[in-house]
Amino acid sequence: MEAIGQFIPLILIFAIMYFLLIRPQQKKLKEHKAMVEALRRGDQVVTQGGLIGKVAKVKDEDEIEVDLADGVRVRVIKSTVAQVLSKTEPAEG
Repeated sequence: MEAIGQFIPLILIFAIMYFLLIRPQQKKLKEHKAMVEALRRGDQVVTQGGLIGKVAKVKDEDEIEVDLADGVRVRVIKSTVAQVLSKTEPAEG
């Protein structure tokens, strides 16, 4: 009976760590994944490197082309997009 009592504080610490650290991180990761999957041509994005540009082309599952300036187009891995500044409306068709 005393052995179970000794593990209660350890179990409580793990539960607190789960709700304060692990669960919010999983939620943030899920939101980032949804944002990356919703990227479309014309969206203005910020990469983790701090580059701001407009999505020119969604190439495949994990890559996009971003226009940084006139005549400057770079290939970017989708998961490195940190933020979407402005979304474009979907084209009617």
